[in-house]
Amino acid sequence: MSHLFDLTGKVAIVTGANGGIGQGIAVALANAGADIAAVARSDMSETAQLIAAAGRRFLPIQADLATTGPIARIVDETVAWAGQIDVLVNNAGIIRRADSVDFTEEDWDEVMNVNLKSAFFLTQAVAKRMFAQGQGGKIINIASMLSFQGGIRVPSYTASKSGLAGVTRLLACEWAGKGLNVNAIAPGYFATNNTQQLRDDPDRNAAILGRIPAGRWGIPSDCGGAAVFLASRAADYVHGIVLPVDGGWLSR
Repeated sequence: MSHLFDLTGKVAIVTGANGGIGQGIAVALANAGADIAAVARSDMSETAQLIAAAGRRFLPIQADLATTGPIARIVDETVAWAGQIDVLVNNAGIIRRADSVDFTEEDWDEVMNVNLKSAFFLTQAVAKRMFAQGQGGKIINIASMLSFQGGIRVPSYTASKSGLAGVTRLLACEWAGKGLNVNAIAPGYFATNNTQQLRDDPDRNAAILGRIPAGRWGIPSDCGGAAVFLASRAADYVHGIVLPVDGGWLSR
């Protein structure tokens, strides 16, 4: 069965691949055989070293997905480098925390632009390329536990991740019959920059850990297996799912 998970010869775009979950997914895809076009605002030298250690090619693309401006360039640079796009992982995301009664329009728009708007329009641009290639493709959105739940003090993040789960299902309905698989991974509580404030708060940290049956925060590599599965032929008949990788959080 291992050949079903072999990504040799595939090219994957991974956004937000400078660290955290994006880096963990990029490395997992590379270890399965894929070449990686990594998109991020900041330095990606650590990711580059990890991909090189896996023996795969690496293309860093500096881009800020706060606007849709870089999208065409991301696609063009990847195709110029590799000649194709087989996998897209929409991982780039930001979060803003404040009580809803105090939440600003600026914080709302910034989060929605990165987490939902740019993710949709990058998916659209990549899908056009995949359709033109005529060999299908895999699109993986990084959703959240807050695609299922409300959360606290993160209204725009909750809205964006709930929206991304909905868009995942919508695109699956539209594109499953056209050879594209659109699915999502919903990470639970992971030790990343986005959760630093929670982990630094002793009460919140203890409350979160107390609800995770696995008894620990997730680490970026924990999402790797799910990403490889959804990017591979093993998931050819999987469409429109939001797959929790949460240490059992939703089971409580």
